Amino acid sequence: MYADDAPISPQHPYVELAVEVFAMLADATRVRIVLALQDGELSVGELVEIVGRAPAGVSQHLAKLRMARIVETRQEGQRVFYRLANEHVIRLVTDAIHQAEHAIDADPAHHRSKHPGAVEDREGRRA
Repeated sequence: MYADDAPISPQHPYVELAVEVFAMLADATRVRIVLALQDGELSVGELVEIVGRAPAGVSQHLAKLRMARIVETRQEGQRVFYRLANEHVIRLVTDAIHQAEHAIDADPAHHRSKHPGAVEDREGRRA
């Protein structure tokens, strides 16, 4: 968790910026790029291979993610390496994937794997 995980007011000044972050991540290729970068930096070529898209398309998505300060770059000669700018975006994407799992599974895998010794409720679900 984070030092300040206190509830956030609906009037928080960054609500509109948060909406922009969601809009930036409302693309499957960008979500795949974020997931690919969760373990560290990768070159554009490596990202192209992982996400299975054309180099020009991946570069355009990376440029948008960079403008949104979701990813950062490091250049080494002719190669550019990308990494996540901070840990928040992977937490956001992971939580979105977990929420999607709930839409199709009453007992999603992320609950089963994190709580192997969890007690089951009356309906056989892990609590």
